[in-house]
Amino acid sequence: MPRIGERAPDFEALTTQGPLTMSDLRGQWVVLFSHPADFTPVCTTEFVALARRAEEFARRNVKLVGLSIDSIHSHLAWLRNIEEKLGVKIPFPVIADVDMKVASKFGMIHPEASTTATVRGLFVIDPEGFIRAMIYYPLQNGRSVDEILRLVDALQTTDQHHVATPADWHPGEKVIVPPPLTEEQVDEHLRSDYEKIDFYLMKRNL
Repeated sequence: MPRIGERAPDFEALTTQGPLTMSDLRGQWVVLFSHPADFTPVCTTEFVALARRAEEFARRNVKLVGLSIDSIHSHLAWLRNIEEKLGVKIPFPVIADVDMKVASKFGMIHPEASTTATVRGLFVIDPEGFIRAMIYYPLQNGRSVDEILRLVDALQTTDQHHVATPADWHPGEKVIVPPPLTEEQVDEHLRSDYEKIDFYLMKRNL
């Protein structure tokens, strides 16, 4: 099972938009997420929610990629069904992983939860191909698109400005200054105009 900070496993897979490999996705952020099965209610609501906000991900240079262990024919029929019944076209590719090879590489199969479906695993992968965050949900509970976008914003802000983000942070709010590592840095931070809670916890505007 991959871990944060490791390079995302490469794969070759068939998707609803043609063949895809992990290396094809380099140079952009990727949100790779699994769903338990096609034609299931919670998964349908997730796909619709993500599709409706796909442009928000695109503005952040994020490629959405779905996955389940259903066949390509099942995927195509389900996506057509979503468009017909709910009026939403799914703009992102969905990996057909019947042999579970991709799901197994990413640790999406949890036998205690289900032996026949992937759990709701989600991986945020940076443009260099490294896993930056992972979120797991049970089969019965759908994800929050707001939280996925918030997490991407936080990761991108960390990379761009070399800062950390506090709990419940959203763009435009103060960020956390990395804690000092030397006595000299402690003095520098204390002399700064940062918002000072203590020497190890300071915030600033971007």
